Amino acid sequence: MAKVAREMVENAGVDVDQLLELLVNNASAELTTYYYYTILRVNLIGLEGEGIKEIAEAARIEDRNHFEALIPRIYELGGELPQDMKALHDMSACPPAELPKDPTDIKAMLTVLVEAERCAVRGYTQVCNMTAGKDHRTYDLALAILNEEIQHESWFSEFLGEGPSGHFLRRGQMSPFVSKFLQ
Repeated sequence: MAKVAREMVENAGVDVDQLLELLVNNASAELTTYYYYTILRVNLIGLEGEGIKEIAEAARIEDRNHFEALIPRIYELGGELPQDMKALHDMSACPPAELPKDPTDIKAMLTVLVEAERCAVRGYTQVCNMTAGKDHRTYDLALAILNEEIQHESWFSEFLGEGPSGHFLRRGQMSPFVSKFLQ
């Protein structure tokens, strides 16, 4: 644990235990979303599904990257992940992004994907609001993840016909905002 880091965050007025709970719950959401998106992705078949598969894969890989980027900060602040994977799953900040009952219903699949991203946007906005001007490292990390989650939401919402977002699918570079935290 980086004792001075935790001390500075506490001295800035952040409830570090509450922050750690949010970070661990969001890390859980990232890992479980990675898992559920794997199942969703393999079920994106047929003419409509194939058009979404690459976007679901980009979001899936970036969610894994978000999990990896969160772990050092959790431990720096004196937190930890639960030892039990089931416990980690059940503390997720977001509900499971489970395969719809009819996996051929592409609109239902997109709804699951977009709602998972909207939950993530809410979670990282909460972390940003809590740490803005107080915990620069956590804020920077949460803001980087938030930027990517907003893009993920926009990709899926466009397929639902909710309007253009101005965002484009990334080619080649994954996690452009979060990559600096993965080194």
